[in-house]
Amino acid sequence: MQILARHPTPGLDPGLGTSPARGVLSPQSRAPQDYGGIMAGLGSDPWWKKTLYLTGGALLAAAAYLLHELLVIRKQQEIDSKDAIILHQFARPNNGVPSLSPFCLKMETYLRMADLPYQNYFGGKLSAQGKMPWIEYNNEKVSGTEFIIDFLEEKLGVNLNKNLGPHERAVSRAVTKMVEEHFYWTLAYCQWVDNLNETRKMLSLSGGGPFSNLLRWVVCHITKGIVKREMHGHGIGRFSEEEIYMLMEKDMRSLAGLLGDKKYIMGPKLSTLDATVFGHLAQAMWTLPGTRPERLIKGELINLAMYCERIRRKFWPEWHHDDDNTIYESEESSEGSKTHTPLLDFSFYSRTETFEDEGAENSFSRTPDTDFTGHSLFDSDVDMDDYTDHEQCK
Repeated sequence: MQILARHPTPGLDPGLGTSPARGVLSPQSRAPQDYGGIMAGLGSDPWWKKTLYLTGGALLAAAAYLLHELLVIRKQQEIDSKDAIILHQFARPNNGVPSLSPFCLKMETYLRMADLPYQNYFGGKLSAQGKMPWIEYNNEKVSGTEFIIDFLEEKLGVNLNKNLGPHERAVSRAVTKMVEEHFYWTLAYCQWVDNLNETRKMLSLSGGGPFSNLLRWVVCHITKGIVKREMHGHGIGRFSEEEIYMLMEKDMRSLAGLLGDKKYIMGPKLSTLDATVFGHLAQAMWTLPGTRPERLIKGELINLAMYCERIRRKFWPEWHHDDDNTIYESEESSEGSKTHTPLLDFSFYSRTETFEDEGAENSFSRTPDTDFTGHSLFDSDVDMDDYTDHEQCK
């Protein structure tokens, strides 16, 4: 008969899962233990410590699953970027808005304004610089919206700023930096810190399965920590909440004053600045319900709301919101039962009318949002007297 050694195995708690010959694992001890066995195996620690150990283990397992979903290389269809713009960006949120990222929305809106066909790719992979969005074109990869626009202007000859003079270009760049380097951080604070619970409801994650809610919670809180750390490094995060919102309000009032009663920020013609401003203001309009920026843009600064609505209807015909009859609810339905129509994704998108056609005198496309002259009803420069006379002559 073989005699079992009684020396404890290195690194093993002598009281956990051993045979009667103390210190040696028996075959039965390798079987999965029930909850009571696990709790007993934790020794004489108080119950709250045991619960803490188990909860920590569950969270670690969930984190491991999240990392697996985020880092695993999925087998996906190869993308051919030959003579095609591939736009890499975050997945569409589930509230009908194209993106929770001001820069992703800016870039996609710019492509539509410039009438450049493109294909969306929601793989979630960041650029080599850790940026989102980024593009591929003829196997060249470019990240950073400013560099992307410069690249497209050079390669494809597009230029939304061709009508701007030197002074206007300087003003445009100054406003762009105010929006992207200052206003953006106040929006990020509202979106990912102060209004995190609402943002979590909008976030869309693929492949989460039964852990979708947990994954959204983890991703949102990780993002919250990143935003707070980067805001602190920027400097704006060192101020109080009230001071951050005061800075946000000053930026929004500056944009409202600059826009005035004009159709676009720099005048009657579109410019790259409009894609930038729209990408950021749209977050206040449609992704921050009940917050201070939403109340401000839909209240006192109504010209900014009209501006956003004008661009949305002109360049995003498939994007609807609560006022567009895309939410169907009965009188008995509650707020929680509302469902948003998902944003349609065109494999390749291109406007039917081009930017160049905007100035054509006798050529226009009638849509439900245009009057008899071809002007959008959301344009600030529609001649309502002419419209009234036309309606009376019908």
